[in-house]
Amino acid sequence: MNNRQHILDWGPGELAAWCQQRNIPSYRAEQVLQWIYQKNVFEFGAMSNLPADLKVLLNDEFLILSGQQARQSTSDDDTLKILTRWSDENLTETVMIPEKTRRTVCVSSQVGCPVGCTFCASGMEGLTRSLKPGEMVEQVLRIQALLGPDHRVGNIVMMGMGEPLANYQHVLTAVRTFNASWAFGIGARQITISTAGLPDRIRKLAHEELQFTLAVSLHAGNESVRQQIIPWAQRTSTEELFSAIDYFYDQTHREVTLEYILLDGVNTSDQDADKLAYWARQSRCNVNLINYNEVAELPFKRLSADGARAFKNRLRRRGINAHLRPSRGRDIDAACGQLRRRHLYPVTQQDKPTAG
Repeated sequence: MNNRQHILDWGPGELAAWCQQRNIPSYRAEQVLQWIYQKNVFEFGAMSNLPADLKVLLNDEFLILSGQQARQSTSDDDTLKILTRWSDENLTETVMIPEKTRRTVCVSSQVGCPVGCTFCASGMEGLTRSLKPGEMVEQVLRIQALLGPDHRVGNIVMMGMGEPLANYQHVLTAVRTFNASWAFGIGARQITISTAGLPDRIRKLAHEELQFTLAVSLHAGNESVRQQIIPWAQRTSTEELFSAIDYFYDQTHREVTLEYILLDGVNTSDQDADKLAYWARQSRCNVNLINYNEVAELPFKRLSADGARAFKNRLRRRGINAHLRPSRGRDIDAACGQLRRRHLYPVTQQDKPTAG
């Protein structure tokens, strides 16, 4: 049995304390972290400025990468998706989305998802477990290593598999590592935490010291529709959710982004747009529209390009700062949970081509 600890769970203070307990100069901790985060060196033996006995000790007690890359796919638009297999054989996905000089990484916070959105592949088998901070950090390190020295990860979105606020403490620890100057040094405003809507946790987030961005996956302004497509919405009303959003804004003075997946014939009517505009306007929210990436086993359809633009324009006419996110990586199953599901069930209906 491998009892080595995942060093990506550790910050500089913890690693320095580990060094001091062994009569090793504490500055060695800083050197180790520089090798990992700035130079993307994932073997202690390759850290040339460390003494040989320390390399052996580190290798005996720590892992740098705790998982293995099970699969990698690159889209025609250069979107990159990797599937990581962890030591317990569970799989999670990570996506890198390029846009001009910016590189955004979409990070998973759990294996599977407890929310069970009826249009999403991530939650089709429920939640297996939550990820540890180091497992989230490892996802970004793996992407950074694939990008090489010419491109740096500049944005993080906690929008992969799982509900981040259901893994609150571990997510916040990972986010602090993404932001830390000794690690990735990504500005807090370039880090987005997304939630399907846990009001108590949203209120708690309002008092965290980091100036990150909050996104709420609304997907329907109509209460009954929202409860149908997001089972967790049955736990809390839309009014309760927006009360928490208002609290977050009042405490932080940072506008919240509403994420809204366009499901043709489900939440895309003029009335749906007007209801969304009502909620967004009263709580000073931006709206991020996302056209659906189809999942073959599910009945939902993608809205036409013209329909998506019309929905966006209706919101804008009502004074809403609405944007339609470009669809990325459709040819590599880039929507949340799709690549994992294809890997787990390679000979199923999902291998058949989908419409749209």
